[in-house]
Order: sequence, then structure tokens, then C-alpha cells
Amino acid sequence: MRVKRQSSTREPHSRANKDFVESFARGLDVITAFSASGLELSVSEVAARTDLARPTARRLLMTLEQLGYVRSVNGLYSLTSQVLELGTAAIASQGIWELARPHMRRLVAETSESSSMSQLDGSDIVYTARVAVPKIIALSVTIGTRFPAVAASMGHVLLADLTPAELSATLETASRSGVIPRVEPTRAELDDTLAAVRARGWALADQVLSLGIRSIAAPVRNGHGRVIAALNVTVHAAETSVERLLGDHLPRLLEASSSVADELHHLDRLPLSDVTT
Repeated sequence: MRVKRQSSTREPHSRANKDFVESFARGLDVITAFSASGLELSVSEVAARTDLARPTARRLLMTLEQLGYVRSVNGLYSLTSQVLELGTAAIASQGIWELARPHMRRLVAETSESSSMSQLDGSDIVYTARVAVPKIIALSVTIGTRFPAVAASMGHVLLADLTPAELSATLETASRSGVIPRVEPTRAELDDTLAAVRARGWALADQVLSLGIRSIAAPVRNGHGRVIAALNVTVHAAETSVERLLGDHLPRLLEASSSVADELHHLDRLPLSDVTT
């Protein structure tokens, strides 16, 4: 296991496809240039983060401002809440959050620790639901936050469900999180970890992503048995030992993830009605 310095620079877009819309891709690059470490950015900072010419970045920001996705105050741009519409519609359409919310709330009430749900996007996990308790941890987490999957318990759960070919393709995708894990496993170490996750049905990450962060995660499976999301419990390492995490919190986490999966399975079995007009 080794410490790896990770670049937050995106891989260049593939322009081989004649249907690729360059201007649209650049607009999305501008939106994703904002992060927890860059909530307010100048035109020059956006240009630097996206590798765009300053005039191009300025025009894109002004366009997004007119559309309501960013606002400008004293020369600094920031995202508005309207950008949530770009992602929450996809999350809501799957129905996972509405089904998971009561189970996550009960889990948090039982453990007095935060719980989150995530899905895999490239080589990152993306937080899609969260029920938090007010505790100070090293990394701030909100809906849409990305972390490298190889360094997170939820990432291990999601990666463990991939075929060997899918896993290799996923790991070749550059992380877009902008987060440098404290340690990153070699491929051999990761393969051993994922094999253990498959065998026991849950994952533990002990201060891999950052010092002080300790978490366990369990899979949420659909009616076909595929892992479509991961559910976790996160604790502060100084407050909660691994023994307590596994002995007290893990059984409750497994019960919650199983309950969410059961509801998804029942939902899948409901007949769809054809509506004609």
C-alpha cells in the first residue's frame, strides 16, 4: 500500500465521434469546476481548472448565469441550487432515496452516527443520499460529493460487484473527485480486498481515505441481485474502535441495507399499468 498523489485534472474529451458537441462539454466542465475547495471562482480560476481560454470561460459563465445555474458577486462566480435539478431528477427517477430514507434515519438513530448512500460513476463514488449527525470529520460530505472508489468502503462494495473486465475498465478511468487519498492500494492489494468483500458481504475502510475516518459499507441489491448502491456508517476513529464498529454498528447496517433491497425487490415486482390517451 502506498501514498499516491493524484491529479484533479480531467482527461481530455474524446472528439472521435462526429456527434460530439464541444460547446456542451465545455459548459459541463465549467459546472464541475466548482467543488468544496472552490465554491467561489473567478473567470481566471475557472479557465485554469478547465483548461479553457479565459474568453471562452467567461462566455460560458455568462451563459450559465443567464440560465440560472451560476451567480456572480463582485467578480466571483458560484453555483446556484438550480444545478441540483441536473442530478436529483436521475436519483428520484430510480426511487432509491425515497425507499432508503426511513431505513437510513432508523440506522442513524440506532448508531448515533452518519449514514450515506452512494453509486459508482467511473472510478468514483458519488453520494446520492445522506442522513448526518453533527460531528467534525476531516472531509465534508454532501449530496454529489465524489471520492475515489478504491479508498472508500462504499467504493469497495460497488467495485466488488463488477466483472474483471468491468473492474479493469473502471480503474483505468481517471478520478474526477479532486481528492488525494491518504493511501491507495496496489492492484494486487485491491483484488484481495474485493475478494474479501465478496466473501463476507461488507467492507471496512480504516483511515484509508483520510486520517480519522473509519467506515463500514454494505451493498444494496436490486431484484436481479446486482449491486446498485452502497450504504455506509461513518465514524471518527478517535471515538469509535473497529471492534465497536463491527460489533455494534455492522449488524444494524446489514439489516438496513437488506430492508432497502427488499423494498426495491417488491417495487420491481409491481405490475406496470399502460396508460392510453
